[in-house]
Amino acid sequence: METNKFNGTNYNDWLRNLRIVLDFKNQGYVLDKPLPTALPERSSPEQRLTFEKWHEDNRKVRSIILASMTNEIQKQYDKLEDVPSIMLRMKDIYAVPDWHIICRDKSILRDQDGRRIVCAQSWGQDAFPRGKARGP
Repeated sequence: METNKFNGTNYNDWLRNLRIVLDFKNQGYVLDKPLPTALPERSSPEQRLTFEKWHEDNRKVRSIILASMTNEIQKQYDKLEDVPSIMLRMKDIYAVPDWHIICRDKSILRDQDGRRIVCAQSWGQDAFPRGKARGP
């Protein structure tokens, strides 16, 4: 994660790398599921262990996320305690849709990295930002 610090322009790549690291540690679930806030009154020992593990994993994943950001971006998120809140805000601000190409008549286009893409559907030109795709 050190070599792929989130800098505000590399969200999709950063998130992919984060998921790889967290999946290896069996902590990826913390990214997508809401943090449980309370245990039922008569919770079982197993429920308590699960609750405690979830909160511990949230703390660890939060630290990994914050450490993998530039200092400027880190300051925007260091007050948030739960990982899903951090991820939701980041997604709203920084996520780039994977379908950021302009497709017409099932043509072959290249994305901004030069990869060939065969379009299965025609999209209106106004649906996508300019400059994200170029012809064959």
